[in-house]
Amino acid sequence: MPAYPELAAIRLGYGLSPWADPPADPVAWVESVASAAPDGDAFSMARDYLPHRARYADLNRQGAQQDPAALQAVKDIMRDIGLRAPRIRVARAVGDGGFGERLVQFWADHFTVTAGNLFDSISAAAFVDEAIRPHLSGRFADLMVAAETHPRMIAYLDQALSVGPSSPAGKRGRGVNENLAREMIELHSLGAGSGYSQRDVRQLALLLTGLTFRPNRDATAFFNKNWAEPGAFQVLGKTYHRGEGQGAILQAIHDLADHLATARHIARKLAVHFVSDDPPDSLVKRLAQVFRDSGGDLPSLYLALAEAPELQDCFRQKVRQPFDYIVAALRACGIRPGNIMALDQPVFQNQLLSGMAGMGMRWGSPRGPDGWPEDAAAWVTAQGLAGRIDWAMRRLPKLRPDLPDPRDVLQTALGDTAPDTLRQAVPRAESPAEGLALILASPDFNRR
Repeated sequence: MPAYPELAAIRLGYGLSPWADPPADPVAWVESVASAAPDGDAFSMARDYLPHRARYADLNRQGAQQDPAALQAVKDIMRDIGLRAPRIRVARAVGDGGFGERLVQFWADHFTVTAGNLFDSISAAAFVDEAIRPHLSGRFADLMVAAETHPRMIAYLDQALSVGPSSPAGKRGRGVNENLAREMIELHSLGAGSGYSQRDVRQLALLLTGLTFRPNRDATAFFNKNWAEPGAFQVLGKTYHRGEGQGAILQAIHDLADHLATARHIARKLAVHFVSDDPPDSLVKRLAQVFRDSGGDLPSLYLALAEAPELQDCFRQKVRQPFDYIVAALRACGIRPGNIMALDQPVFQNQLLSGMAGMGMRWGSPRGPDGWPEDAAAWVTAQGLAGRIDWAMRRLPKLRPDLPDPRDVLQTALGDTAPDTLRQAVPRAESPAEGLALILASPDFNRR
């Protein structure tokens, strides 16, 4: 049985590193979450998005053909800002390597948004730094409010143009969109099959009307009362009366966050992500009870997870997703955050982002609002495994030409959990590259 710090580094963090000792016990692991708070590199809608988006819109209004050089300059700025986002995320994960960055990945996937075009990639980065990171150590309800009302979520789930049919704007023919309301209930809080009805979704969608975002004018959500459906709305048996501003909307989000079904949904998602595709029901019930008893206090939930004996009982039952796999490999090879930030952009793009895409995870492009799949079958595919082997054999040596001794990497990456077969095979490899590939392609490294 591995020592707790080693076990937790593999299960709760991004694996072991030769230059950083993991926290010693569950309390220290939960305290380490604070390191994932926004830092000086955090993205901001007000600074990184709005000025350039507004300038882009102004140039287009004037006629793009009038000043194509200026238009291209704005695009170049946006592209440069957007390309910094994945680099900073990888560097932070490599450097911190702990629970906090794993939780950033978990919650960003729970509240999925995409990073498609130039502007979306920046607003998606700001979403992580403005809605997720500041609330990692708070209450789930506050995290949910921040996520649902962030401009990127409003744009991604088509809330920006949702109009109440009886509102002044609705009487001119515009309609309501149910996407945000549906995902708010089905994916972000209660979970599918938890007893809500289509009427609940429709009523919540009507209540949400007026909550919007003006891409060329706002850095935060905007409430347009002329789009808001008037009247009262009944969602899950509770009546909400439209008042001034977003008050009723925020109350509805808080009520969804505090719902009994939400406790079990969030507990199961955490257990699936950190423990097993099919977690023990006893663990899910325990986490759900902590969620309810603490009023959705996230550090209490994290502590219950960090103390769970199932971390040991279900060891190696989770397949590392590509982002997790690459970060763990970089850490095991002794690569530091400064090494990541110093890479030329084409090298970062080709060796890291393209490598990750080859494993089936294209940066910022999950298949839908339900995020990346958790089950092993989604990642243990012929193409996905070929992508991992290709990355280990061909791309990793380009990131670190002075490859470390594979025997050291084996000890660093797997510690006391390394099987005898690998301990015998790695020293016999014909080259350091082949030795590293043996480790990184092994089931023991690909599972946590």
